Amino acid sequence: MNGINESKQRYLGYPKAIEGPHVPYKKSADSNPVIGGKALVAGAWLVSKLPFVQKFLWHNAGFGTLRDLKHMDRYSERWDPMVIPLDDGRSLSLPALDLESSIQTENFPGRYHSIAEYHALYRSGKLSPLAVAESLLPLIRRDVANASHHSIAFIDTHSEEILEAARASALRYKEGKPLSLYDGVPTAIKDESDVAGYRTTQGRKQNDEIFPVTEETVWSIQKWREAGGIVLGKLNMHEVGADTTNNNPNWGTPRNPYNDQYYTGGSSGGSAYTVSAGLIPVALGADGGGSIRIPASFSGIYGLKPSHGRLDDTDSTVTVTGPLAANMSDLEAAYRLIAIPDPSYPTGGLFIPPSVAVASRPKVIGIYKDWFNRADPAVLELCNKAVDYYKSKHGYEIVAIEIPYLPEGQVAHAVTILAEMSIRARANPSNKSSWLSGFTPANKILLGIGDQTPTRDYLLAQQLRNMLMQHLAFLYEKHPGLIIVTPTSPKAGWPIGSEGDLKHGVTDGNSSIRNMEYVWLANFTGNPAISCPVGYVDPVKGEGKIPVGLMAMGEWGSEDSLIAWGKEAEQWLHEEYPGGRQLPANWEDVIANAQGKKLNEE
Repeated sequence: MNGINESKQRYLGYPKAIEGPHVPYKKSADSNPVIGGKALVAGAWLVSKLPFVQKFLWHNAGFGTLRDLKHMDRYSERWDPMVIPLDDGRSLSLPALDLESSIQTENFPGRYHSIAEYHALYRSGKLSPLAVAESLLPLIRRDVANASHHSIAFIDTHSEEILEAARASALRYKEGKPLSLYDGVPTAIKDESDVAGYRTTQGRKQNDEIFPVTEETVWSIQKWREAGGIVLGKLNMHEVGADTTNNNPNWGTPRNPYNDQYYTGGSSGGSAYTVSAGLIPVALGADGGGSIRIPASFSGIYGLKPSHGRLDDTDSTVTVTGPLAANMSDLEAAYRLIAIPDPSYPTGGLFIPPSVAVASRPKVIGIYKDWFNRADPAVLELCNKAVDYYKSKHGYEIVAIEIPYLPEGQVAHAVTILAEMSIRARANPSNKSSWLSGFTPANKILLGIGDQTPTRDYLLAQQLRNMLMQHLAFLYEKHPGLIIVTPTSPKAGWPIGSEGDLKHGVTDGNSSIRNMEYVWLANFTGNPAISCPVGYVDPVKGEGKIPVGLMAMGEWGSEDSLIAWGKEAEQWLHEEYPGGRQLPANWEDVIANAQGKKLNEE
């Protein structure tokens, strides 16, 4: 780390503010093979057995191009993108949560039930946490005959534990002693985070030998549980988080609630599905290359990727955990609770709590036009309208910015994350004679490619990380309050190719790279970023329009400013977008179901 930045807010590890080289944006076409169905199964077996084929695919993906870059000798390696805003006693008290505005009237278009609404109904006695849990369990359990179509979003659920927690919460409300706003509110956790009593499979095939029952719960989920939140179980995900569709032949693939011929996005697809479909108001996801923000965008909800190291330790230099929510009020409330620093974390005592005053913040949006304009036309049109709204209605200044080596930076991010994934996969193989055994066909190829990364290229990737972080620090110094805005994905969703793809998987590196074109930067440089829905476009197949997300990336530690920005995006969708927010066809009215159950019991 580079020491302490002595600006108004003090940081540990803040990059030197050095403008990067002026390099025109130039993105060459990708030429990765697209394989699905049975052909993928055969191809993956072959690739997993032949390292020279893995090496060929590594070069074909362009991973060796970092050797051709100029200016790299000016930069040392940056191994970790953590930048810590310090709690030096100058932090302000938390602003009050605006809970009343999050409870929408019954005739409100696109109405989702909020955390505050659950809490108000519980306090009034019109609803109980037990009735909610009992109405949800038949919808989410996989281990019953005639399982609900919603259950594919879950990997595991412990019914008795859930009912016990719901009864305890109901008793607290009856006695007038709820633990917090979250008491009795249902939530669920991507199967990438440890929850005591559950196995963490990361979406891999069930294997009790290599996935033992977890004894400890990660800090963020502890905070939700201590506040009375009811964890419904572990959520489906793209196997080991290695792509952005949530195609998972091991556990099944949740389909987009807005259009069942589209993916939810991934790898936090189960988290996005359960929130988008109305089952829960907030879920925990993880994001190593857009894995919170892409499913949030595709599924029409809100997703926050915090600053690197802000929440749980993920043993990764690119991955963080964070919330996905149906409303900005829920995203804010959930984030505030889990962002309380973990004192056992090596840097936990340094982090400033979430407590930044945002009312008087500078309002500056940075647009790198050549990058922004690469989105599909329908996506670009929606996102431009939303940016115009920020300028005209909220007084944002729009400034032109440039960022060097973005296509090459995406390569550097891919080299880094795939190398880290392959190292960890080798460390915990399901078959010691073949470390790729047990993975889906698509991931046999992907991890095999990542395993071929030479040290030289990994080092070059970390040098480029340093260059990008220093350039971002330069931009934030030049434009205080800067929020860099892009579409979340340049694509208007991702259609499911065929039913065979769902059975065997699919590898489509070209679409994956394009899908991640905007999101990777925040992971690689450690910045916080948020995705907010800004409208809907016509599908290319199936019934139901597809949501589109707009993304903002802020300075390290600026989550509160991004939350304020997200609330303004919510105003755009509800008040300015024609027709307002739209509910998906697959939406489930959990509160109505639970109230009906309560009436029947009475």
